[in-house]
Amino acid sequence: MGIRLSELAERTGARLEGDGALEIRGPAPLETAGSDEISFLGDPRYAGLLASTAAGAVVIAHGVAVERTDLALLRADDPSALFTAVVAAFAGERARLAPGVHAGATVAPDAAVAEDARIGAGAVVESGARIGARAELWPGAYVGHGASIGADTVLQPGARVLEGVAVGERCLLHAGCVVGSEGFGFDPSPEGWKRIPQVGVVVVEDDVEIGANATVDRARFGATRIGRGSRLDNLVHVAHNVVVGEHCAFAAQAGVAGSTRLGDWVVLGGQAGIGGHVRLASGVRVGGQGGVYGSITEPGDYIDTPARPRREALRRMAAAGKAGELARRVKDLEARLAQLEARGEREIAQHEEER
Repeated sequence: MGIRLSELAERTGARLEGDGALEIRGPAPLETAGSDEISFLGDPRYAGLLASTAAGAVVIAHGVAVERTDLALLRADDPSALFTAVVAAFAGERARLAPGVHAGATVAPDAAVAEDARIGAGAVVESGARIGARAELWPGAYVGHGASIGADTVLQPGARVLEGVAVGERCLLHAGCVVGSEGFGFDPSPEGWKRIPQVGVVVVEDDVEIGANATVDRARFGATRIGRGSRLDNLVHVAHNVVVGEHCAFAAQAGVAGSTRLGDWVVLGGQAGIGGHVRLASGVRVGGQGGVYGSITEPGDYIDTPARPRREALRRMAAAGKAGELARRVKDLEARLAQLEARGEREIAQHEEER
C-alpha cells in the first residue's frame, strides 16, 4: 500500500510543492526511482540528476531551484533528516517473536526471565542469567552464566553475550556479535606464549547498538565498557579494558586496542585503528584507515597514519604529491651543477697552463 504525498508531508512536517494526491509506494535512488517512488537530493553536486530522474517526488532543501514543474517536492531545512523520516514511514513495525519461552529454547531453572520476555527457538539462557522485561532473544542467541540483559533489549540470531556480561536497556545486538569474548592477553616464555587470565567483564550501557560479527572483549580485570547511546558497526573490534564514552560511533572494521579510553561522541571511520593505552578526547573524529598511536587531546577531525589534524594531513599529502617533481628538479640541478663544476675545473687548468 502506498502513502499519499500530502500525508507524508503532514507526518514529517515537510513543505509540499506539487501534487499532494500522488501515491508513493516507497523510497528509491534518483537514478532508478519510478513515478510512484520518492527520492532524495542532499548533495548539490548531484543536482543534475533532477533533470533526468523518473521519480514522482524528491526530498530537497529549501532554496534549491528546480526547473521541472512535473516533479513534486518535499522541502525542509535538513533534507537528510526529512528523508530518514520518509523512509521510516514505509518501514513499518519490525518483526517480533511470540511472547514467552519457545519450547525449543534452553533456559536454566535458576535463570530469572521476565514474564513478558520473548525467547526464541534454540536460544540458550545459562544459570544465574537475568532477562529483563520485553527483552527478545532470537533463535540461536546465547546468554552466559550470570549475564544480564536489560529491558527491551534485542539479541538477534546468533548474538552471544558471555559469562558475567551486563547489557543495558533498549540495546540491539545484531546477528553473530560476541560480547565478552576473552581478551587477547599472552606473555612470551621459553616454552611459547602463555595465556594471561582475563577475569573481568563487559558492561554495555543503555541504548547501545552492536553490529553483526562485532566483538567486544572482556577485561583482564575490571570492566570493558561501552557508553550509553554508542553505535558499533559490523566487524568492529573493541579490546580488553577499553572504555568507550557515550554516543560514540565506530564504522566497519575499526579496532581499538586494549586499555584505551575514548571520550564522548568519538567517531572512527572504517578500518581506523587506535593503539593501546592512549586517550582520545571527546569530539575526536578519526577518518577511514586513520592510525592513532598516541593520545589526542583536542576535538576535531584527524586523518592519515599516524593521524594528524585534517588540514595538516592534507598539506602533507599535497607536498608528498610534489615529491616526484622536486626529485626530478633536484636531479636536473645536480647535473647542471656537475657541468658547471667540470667547466670551471677546465678553465682553471687552462689558466694554469697559460701562466
